[in-house]
Amino acid sequence: MGGLHTNLMSFFFFFFFFLFRNINMALVSEFLGQLTLNVGSEPLYPTLLPAKDFDPDRDAARIETAIKTKGVDEQTIIDVLARRTYSQRREIAFAYERKTKKDMITALKAALSGSLETVILGLMKSTSQYDASEIRGSIKGLGTDEETLIEMLCSRSNDELVEIKKVYKELFKKDLAKDVAGDTSGNFAKLLLALVETKRDEPSAVVDYEKIDADARALYDAGVKIKGTDVNTWISIMSQRSVPHLRKVFDKYKGYSPYDMQESIEKEVKGDLQKSFLVLVQCFENKQLYFAKRLNEAMKSKGAKEKIVTRIIVSRCEVDLKKICSEYKATFGQSLQQTITEHTKGDYQKILLNLCGPDQ
Repeated sequence: MGGLHTNLMSFFFFFFFFLFRNINMALVSEFLGQLTLNVGSEPLYPTLLPAKDFDPDRDAARIETAIKTKGVDEQTIIDVLARRTYSQRREIAFAYERKTKKDMITALKAALSGSLETVILGLMKSTSQYDASEIRGSIKGLGTDEETLIEMLCSRSNDELVEIKKVYKELFKKDLAKDVAGDTSGNFAKLLLALVETKRDEPSAVVDYEKIDADARALYDAGVKIKGTDVNTWISIMSQRSVPHLRKVFDKYKGYSPYDMQESIEKEVKGDLQKSFLVLVQCFENKQLYFAKRLNEAMKSKGAKEKIVTRIIVSRCEVDLKKICSEYKATFGQSLQQTITEHTKGDYQKILLNLCGPDQ
């Protein structure tokens, strides 16, 4: 039996040796690299996928003609740039520069205006560059746009925040944590800084029931059970535990508290701190539903809050916009595309519909 085992081992060793010797090792290393990239990452549900039969030179020529056309051919610009991924748009920009000796972003900026220009310029940034720019916009200048800051920092995954911090430094030569600290105060600042520290645990295949129970009890003991709130305990648990763990903690919490976690937050804290905790909990429970509700609220409000609609659709089209669309339809009984058609118009409507993809 031992001899048979040894012979089998030898057979497999030589089989894999010859197999791998004949495989292009560059492909193997690329495949392994992709495996590494996807471990622990959140699954993606993009509406924008790489265009097939992609030809950056042909697209660059179309963009050049569209810009040069008397009155600008916006439809062609939308057809090309809102149906390509960021990496493809970058290739188009390089091809455009080679062909015209001009910067495509500068040319687009000069040719376009209004809402369409805002969306197109947003699309010319990577997702993390766009997020970093939106965060920077919410804290620079007089006053802070707390609503945007809360949405951006409380809805992004740990992996996204790590990338945003790096890109923020590259783009603005500033440290994100220092900028956030300089623009916020009190427990609100403590919570945002804890998120920016990106100390959240990676999801684990092992469910630690004792830790789930301990965290649920700690959240209850620090809030509803006592007069006042021990905010530091809430901050450390919500900024450091993995999302799957926290979902189980919030379920367990209902066994200790007469209120669920969202109701407890509303009773215990106020203002920007309350808003931040609520966004966090909503995103832990169902991030795409949070974005769907935010889009619905923005479009239904008087004078549609275009900035919010633009930001969510541009920043999530290569991340999870497909799932946001399905949550939207399930929750509001009509598609996001239908709502966009009802509440927007012109080129702005066209480009949003392009980015959302076909109505499912």
